[in-house]
Amino acid sequence: MPTSVAVERRSPVNAFVVPFGIFAVLLVLNQLLETAWPDAKFAVYPGQTLVCGFALWRYRQAYGPFRTRGLAFGIIIGALVFCLWVAPQWLHLAPPRSGGFDPGPLAGSPGLYALTLAFRFLRLVVVVPILEEVFWRAFALRVLIRPDFSGVPFGTFSWSSCLVTAGLFAVGHQRPDWPAGVLAGLGYNAVAYRTRNLGACILAHALTNLGLGIYICVTRQWGFW
Repeated sequence: MPTSVAVERRSPVNAFVVPFGIFAVLLVLNQLLETAWPDAKFAVYPGQTLVCGFALWRYRQAYGPFRTRGLAFGIIIGALVFCLWVAPQWLHLAPPRSGGFDPGPLAGSPGLYALTLAFRFLRLVVVVPILEEVFWRAFALRVLIRPDFSGVPFGTFSWSSCLVTAGLFAVGHQRPDWPAGVLAGLGYNAVAYRTRNLGACILAHALTNLGLGIYICVTRQWGFW
């Protein structure tokens, strides 16, 4: 997936908003369906992954070419955010996270179980980091500085856009994760400011989510996702 500081200045707003919007709408749809169909997520989430992945591919030219600048810093921040996210459980300051997307009911069908986990990791490690960084770092950070965001260079700093974006990023997660979400938002913002490379932001986010996914599977704390 092309990503870069060279985010195309003439790119339509749809390229930055539509994938995230589709993702959010399908999350709401899943919540509505679960009132009558508790296992709706096993159908909605794979569909969400495919539809959002297609949308990102459709708009890929808007995000610029891939760059390697600042990837090391992105890796450091991604690892740090992962540690912060699971610290309450590591330090026994919070109870285990039960519930959530537990594929256990599918264990009787090994193939389906493996496919479900594969889609879950594809969503967690590839689709979500790209669409969220495209929306929060490439769009929100800039549009909060100037409505005509295409004229704002990627990585431009503003206290107001930095703090508002970090706060909104946090409340998009489960309530127990809000403190870590704020720190994560600030961390990914820092990657944008330091590297001016959208690819480094995506890498940081993907690394955090990969670590979290592995942690979830090892500890069976499905409530994290």
